Amino acid sequence: MKYPMTKQGALALEEELKHLKTVLRPQITEAIAEARELGDLKENAEYHAAREQQGMVEARIRDIEGRLSNAQVIDVTAIARTGKVIFGTTVTIANVDTDEEVRYQIVGEDEAEIKEGKISVTSPIARALVGKEEGEIVAVKTPGGVVEYEIVEVQHL
Repeated sequence: MKYPMTKQGALALEEELKHLKTVLRPQITEAIAEARELGDLKENAEYHAAREQQGMVEARIRDIEGRLSNAQVIDVTAIARTGKVIFGTTVTIANVDTDEEVRYQIVGEDEAEIKEGKISVTSPIARALVGKEEGEIVAVKTPGGVVEYEIVEVQHL
């Protein structure tokens, strides 16, 4: 199964993977070699810490490689603008009751970071927005009840 991912999200994962393989992996290998030279491995805390770190880095490398191999990278800037909310678009919405505006980019689950204004395509608000157009009113079910938003602007950034 393919998972949607923005071009920026894929680039960020590729950068992290490169850093893990070219910087952290060699550092850990060196730390293990140095710890081995200290003698008895059973009671060598440096050795065990380095091995544990190596396991975590290798697991993260496998995780990133798996995510990238199953990613369907979508470059929203290459898609014709229709005014519709689709995966990857940046949407400005206004609360109908308060006129408070917020701006979100709809991204893949791995990329979601609410502090950066990136929400998962599987989140309730994104599910309510996808397929709708600028000017439409959308009802979003929240823990506090249903909130209505107007789609102010849809951008392909």
